[in-house]
Amino acid sequence: MTRKERYKFVIDYFEKNMPVAETELAFKDPYQLLVAVILSAQCTDKRVNLTTPAIFKTYPDVRSLSKTTFDDLFPLIKSISYTNNKTKHLIGMAQKVVSDFNEQIPMTVDELIQLPGVGRKTANVITSVVDNQPNMAVDTHVFRVSKRLGLVPQTASTPLAVEKILIKNIPEHLIHKAHHWLILHGRYTCLARNPKCEQCGLQEICIHFRKKNTQ
Repeated sequence: MTRKERYKFVIDYFEKNMPVAETELAFKDPYQLLVAVILSAQCTDKRVNLTTPAIFKTYPDVRSLSKTTFDDLFPLIKSISYTNNKTKHLIGMAQKVVSDFNEQIPMTVDELIQLPGVGRKTANVITSVVDNQPNMAVDTHVFRVSKRLGLVPQTASTPLAVEKILIKNIPEHLIHKAHHWLILHGRYTCLARNPKCEQCGLQEICIHFRKKNTQ
């Protein structure tokens, strides 16, 4: 099977079986999504969604968040991992958006990564979810699933390497959606330790499944 055929097989499968694929983070606007994505690092979306309502009630916009203090914000996110850093990042992010971007969440990767707590992965999430830009955020699920399915070589050792290969091979208009396909497949089917291979419709082309059944 050629790489082109492999990608077509995977895309056809997801278009049929997961026609609606979107983030599981709860948000109403770019500000809320950015806060949620910053909090989601090394934390489940479920936990983030339990935490953000109190944040957004207290700080309904980026200006109000920019004016808070560490001691006021910290208690609202204490159930989230890396609370100290994330508290500092959220305040710093809000302050920079107010001072440098006229209180508007920027919509380019280059601008977003200037904000505290925002790396390339977060910037790709924001731009693809809010604006449907053809950016691929590579988290642990995307990294694992794309390798198991043979969408990227096993030698692709960094998230950036995987990102570049996926973007090169997935049709541009589907990239923002493919990001969610791979994440959701990794989250619920292609689990890290005990993948549910018997439930997966991609066994036919899965390198991991083939190796597991030839050992």
